[in-house]
Parts: sequence; C-alpha cells; structure tokens
Amino acid sequence: MSGGSATADAVVVGEGARIVHVGAADELPAAWVDLLPPPSDDLLLPGLVDVHCHGGGGASFPDAQDAAEVRAAAAEHLTHGTTSLVASLVTASTDVLLARTALLADVVEAGDLVGIHLEGPFLSPDRRGAQNAADMRAGDVRLVEAVAQAARGSLRTMTVAPEIPGVADGTGPDDDVLAALVRAGALPSIGHTDAGFEQVAAAIERTRALLAGSRRLSATHLFNGMRPWHHREPGPVPACLDAAARGELVVELVADGTHLGDGTVKAVFDLLGPDRVALVTDAMAAAGMADGEYRLGPLEVRVLDGVARLRTTDGTDGAIAGGTAHLLDVVRAVVGAGVPLTAAV
Repeated sequence: MSGGSATADAVVVGEGARIVHVGAADELPAAWVDLLPPPSDDLLLPGLVDVHCHGGGGASFPDAQDAAEVRAAAAEHLTHGTTSLVASLVTASTDVLLARTALLADVVEAGDLVGIHLEGPFLSPDRRGAQNAADMRAGDVRLVEAVAQAARGSLRTMTVAPEIPGVADGTGPDDDVLAALVRAGALPSIGHTDAGFEQVAAAIERTRALLAGSRRLSATHLFNGMRPWHHREPGPVPACLDAAARGELVVELVADGTHLGDGTVKAVFDLLGPDRVALVTDAMAAAGMADGEYRLGPLEVRVLDGVARLRTTDGTDGAIAGGTAHLLDVVRAVVGAGVPLTAAV
C-alpha cells in the first residue's frame, strides 16, 4: 500500500485483520482523526517474506517428526516480523526427503507455511557446505517427480548444481532435473556448485527457455557454497550476477553479518537494485536460541557467539551451518551495511 516508499509521519489504520489505510498523518480522513493514538517513534514495516529457512526456536524442518515440530520452527520466525515462510530441507536419503516433504505439505495446506524448498540432493560434494555428501547423487527426474507428488503443489524451489550429471544436460522438455522442476511448477535455484561460468550461464539459459519468460529462477545464497570468483576462472558468481543484471534471475543473500561482508552486500544492491535480490535467513534450529549443540539433518552443529558451524570428526568447528538470525535481523544488518531501508525491505 505504500508503493515501496517511506513516510516519515505516517498513520496505519486497521480494521480487524485488514489494513485499510496507509498515509501521512495530515492526510488522514476526518472520520479517524479522533481515534489517533499519541505519536510514537515506532517503525512499521510490511510483513517480511523468507524463502530459505531450515528452522528456528530449537526445531528443524529437516529433522521434524510431526506437524507440531514444524509449527514450532515456523512460529519462531512468524512472531518476529516474517509473515510468509518457505520451509527448506537439506540433502537426505530418498525416504527422508519424501517423508519430510509430505509432512511440510500438511502444514502448508494448514496455512502456516507458504511452500517448500529442497536444498539438494543434486549438489556438488566439493561445495557441500553443511550438507551431507553421502546423500548427494546424480540428477534424477523420477525423484523430482516423486518429491513434487509428495508436496501436493507446495514445492516452490530446489537448489541444484548444474554440473552434476542429469541436472542440466538435457535437450528436450522432460529429460533432466531442470525440465522436471519446471514441469512440476517449481523453480530451479543455482547453488552448492563448482561449475564454471559457461556451464552456469547455459543452465540459466535452458531454464529461461523452459520457463518461457513466466518467472525468474534464483541463485541459492550467492557466494556461499559456490566456487569463489577468480578473475581467470570466474565461476558461478558472476554468471548469476550477469543474469540478475539482465532481469533473468534473483540472487539470495544471507546478509546476516556472518555469511557475507558488508561491502559485498552493498555492492550487490548497488549493482542489481533491490528487485533482483532476496534477503534470506538460511536459519536453522538455533535461530532465537542460546549458544549450544544442535543438528541440521544428520550433521552435528555447534553454535558459539551466535554463529553455527559443523562439528568435525576431530571436534573442531567446520563450515558455517546455516544462520541463527530472524529476517528482521537481516534487514537491520543490511541497513547497517549502508543499504537504504526501503531497498532492504
């Protein structure tokens, strides 16, 4: 209702659960003037949308055994400024993926989530991050179809690495994972990839052709879980930025102050503008919780000073294992990095 702008001295009027008026205080209809509360310094934002979240409040979507655990994880974010939440799974066995997808679909249908995101299992073991390499596999159209069936219309995105056989090497409308996802109504997302620039660019172009211009694909947490950008071997990062600059792709940023430096965040916003960036939490069970020991799928995670890292076999801390922030915290961090508030929101 604000048109994407900020109003310094604003009034928001609600009737029941519906917002019926947003505007400057001096433009308020006379019928509501006598109802005005005293002025305050409160800052009101639209409800936030998180399209990549693995859990919170001590509960995890990849590990949930029942709908109560799913709702507990969702509630941690839905009571902190996020109003639309996509639940993310991690790489797992086929049986686990199908069972968790069906469980999440129940909660989507009940209205507590808006969709399901699968981060894997068609990913690069070399860029696995906090994913279990033992469950990664070649692209499998039949698995995509089975997951989509279990999701019952709730599958929104799947993170894939285009260099993995079977993911992006087809030529027809139904012979690789990209085609199967589009056919199921879901969007491919480029991530956890060691592919080169040309391979990523080709996968983006193939996906665009399959989508026929109806939607944009995405890049899963740009920079994280990807081959770094080298000036002679550019890799996936500039390929995704290039496509986003043309309006063909949206890049996710886990801009929580841990996953990315402030300069990186501001540079991406300056380059692309806010309409081609999706801020996400990549949150796991520790979001909103104290430091301690947690799990992310089959992997053990230790949170220290609010940063989640995998526990390794020698007891040391490994790769960053998701986020611990709410999306509102991410917005604050992005503004702190020098991005205007309206752009961050």
